Amino acid sequence: MVSLVQSVSCAITRLNLLPKSSISSTVRAIRTLQHLQPKKRETEHEGSPLISHSNSVLCHPSTACFVHENATGDTADDLVFLGIETSCDDTAAAVVRSNGEILSEVVSSQAELLARYGGVAPKMAEEAHTQVIDQVVQQALDKAKLTENDLSAVAVTIGPGLSLCLRVGVLKARKVAGTFNLPLVGVHHMEAHTLVARLTERRLEFPFMALLISGGHNLLILARGLGQYIQLGTTIDDAIGEAYDKTAKWLGLDLRRSGGPAIEDLAREGNSESVRFSIPMKQHKDCNFSYAGLKTQVRLAIESRKVNAEIPISSASSDDRSSRADIAASFQRVAVLHLEERCERAIEWALKIEPSIRHLVVSGGVASNQYVRNRLDKVVKKKNLRLVCPPPSLCTDNGVMVAWTGIEHFRVGRYDPPPPANEPKDSVLDLRPRWPLGEEYAEGRSEARSLRKARIHPSLTSIIQASLQQEGVQL
Repeated sequence: MVSLVQSVSCAITRLNLLPKSSISSTVRAIRTLQHLQPKKRETEHEGSPLISHSNSVLCHPSTACFVHENATGDTADDLVFLGIETSCDDTAAAVVRSNGEILSEVVSSQAELLARYGGVAPKMAEEAHTQVIDQVVQQALDKAKLTENDLSAVAVTIGPGLSLCLRVGVLKARKVAGTFNLPLVGVHHMEAHTLVARLTERRLEFPFMALLISGGHNLLILARGLGQYIQLGTTIDDAIGEAYDKTAKWLGLDLRRSGGPAIEDLAREGNSESVRFSIPMKQHKDCNFSYAGLKTQVRLAIESRKVNAEIPISSASSDDRSSRADIAASFQRVAVLHLEERCERAIEWALKIEPSIRHLVVSGGVASNQYVRNRLDKVVKKKNLRLVCPPPSLCTDNGVMVAWTGIEHFRVGRYDPPPPANEPKDSVLDLRPRWPLGEEYAEGRSEARSLRKARIHPSLTSIIQASLQQEGVQL
């Protein structure tokens, strides 16, 4: 059962929820559709399939592009997508046109829960998503002045993330798509953070580099094409956002804004050279990240200065506040120096592979930190590259990035058919909580690697490559 669902997914789909009784009929339908060719731009579709294939990853301006009509009859030049994001602690939905126009964006934050628990509590986060998901999606449609009947398709994050949270978004997306006969696109969360830069910077073309930094991820990739990524570096333990959040908690800061903004604000008052933290992994000449050791250094510094996190920063004495500010500034300096060192090496590697690279995209929640942006801008300028950062509102988790990524894949024929209007209760959800984006660069393998390998889904890049290879054999 499991292997069959995964093999179907690897072949042509990116989101699957198959009732047990329908697998054989689905396989028959796939075999039939494999004989159907997509038609060119000038030709009208007549009875076009809801599962489509594309022979190329990208449609370049110099080549003819294939256009797939969807259930509403729109072409790839006139799409309206609903994007749904629930991978962690924000419930988000947005409506976006394929010309890049953002019709609406709604985010329901779980800031109060974060402050109460000092981080994300998966079960509490799931309940919070469940309580607001219907309202968030409806608000996104209302703000766009549209109904579900005006949509071309629905895109939803299926991984990586927290399984309990991903489930809420996927169920809602399938309900909307099934009720209104809309195609579905399953989206990789980190790819969405990458590709949203192509929405805000329309001249950004492949290949380019991306640094994705958030509470759960540190990722350096070379984006060679849509769905074609090489992983140059990743975190071997904790991500930078996790380090920011824990440091903010230990310093007694207000976590309702999350740790990043709180640390950045307090650091402006401190001396960044006052605490001599060690830069992580100096002895490892790769592009991987580690923040667990820096967290330990920060905790010991806080203990040595007798900072009491039970006393909020707003109630701290002048000397106590100054001590906390020094720790915040020193932590931020070293945390970002670690990013700088890894980025410099990754740029060198990437330019050997793709000498035409001209841009480094920095995205993810931590990318909204102005100190981070300023420091990385200096790095890329030394390498004669240009830094591309989405607006802060599109760096944190949002529905816009999911909708836009759905549009990009839909344009080249990667989408799933509308699910049944009434989904059986024993259906199998395809959630991918641990889902790599790209294939690991050989030189990027770290001797210090401590990442657990269990239950990791095949990377998005390998799935798409397998799909294209199968199409080449069978079409």
